[in-house]
Amino acid sequence: MKTEDKILKQLADNPVILYMKGVPTNPQCGFSAKTVGILNTTNIPYAYVNVLEAPFIREKLPSISHWPTYPQLFVNGELVGGCDIVEEMSNNGSLLPLLTAAAPKKVEAETNALSVSEVTQLVQQGIDDAKVMIEGEGCDLSITVISAQFNDLTIVKKQQLVLATLKEPLASGKLHAVSVKAFTPDEWAEKQNASGLLQIRH
Repeated sequence: MKTEDKILKQLADNPVILYMKGVPTNPQCGFSAKTVGILNTTNIPYAYVNVLEAPFIREKLPSISHWPTYPQLFVNGELVGGCDIVEEMSNNGSLLPLLTAAAPKKVEAETNALSVSEVTQLVQQGIDDAKVMIEGEGCDLSITVISAQFNDLTIVKKQQLVLATLKEPLASGKLHAVSVKAFTPDEWAEKQNASGLLQIRH
């Protein structure tokens, strides 16, 4: 991939991205440090590129952005400016609304997330006797699966069997932050009995 294409992809993939010297936890110049400090106060997530470790990007970006110095802040692919402009926008109150408006792009991406019923269907296609219970929403799901196919399998093998049914959405990003619990019917019955006893004691 050419450096220019790489930069354009970074700009397309990240609603808010800062090209800086160093990293946010250890800026390597005063202007980058000041810009990071301002961005951190907004609590809006942002991506960053350390141009000191990416010399080709450091050399090429100014010809794309028509901005000669670093740091450079981009929002939705458009150059906002360097440290002085970011500071001025922060002081006049225009920075936070701009960043907040960019942030929902992440939410839009999550609308492509699978529904609970679609996840259930995928698991049951791969494990035909599975009973599936799902908590959570969007991309952040806790999946409990009960199946006789888990008999004699280790915990890891059980989870691998479930995750294999969700391989495609996990690879494409439609699913992430998934936690899996897998039980045989007997293990599930024991768990239910144990929780039932605890409730009675209360």
